[in-house]
Amino acid sequence: MTYHNLILGISIYLLLWEHLPHWGSWFKRLIAALPGPLQTLYEQWRCPYCVGFWIGLALHAVTGNWLFPAFGQMSADWGLVGAVLGWVFDGLAFAVLNKTGVIAINALSYPALLGMAKKQEMYGDP
Repeated sequence: MTYHNLILGISIYLLLWEHLPHWGSWFKRLIAALPGPLQTLYEQWRCPYCVGFWIGLALHAVTGNWLFPAFGQMSADWGLVGAVLGWVFDGLAFAVLNKTGVIAINALSYPALLGMAKKQEMYGDP
């Protein structure tokens, strides 16, 4: 199992859906300027599993790395059908691990956010 694409995929998800919307209004204006169907896709792909599948496929296409190299062997054994199934299975596995990674990072960051809120409550905003 290779982790390079998975780490990159989790980072892409966190950046596009959890951080950029809070970094000023420029990103929201950018999303609002998109055509309606793309705005709908962005809103509906907030789920790290749903978008994780597509991020996994895109990263595989760009880097050529398989999350599980065994899926790459399917094309040698089954031909074109195996190649398509290998990509789909790799994308599905990526989606599960992407969602797991996002949940883990959010769980780890929650206590830090509570501590920051209590500090601001005690000492005021910096």
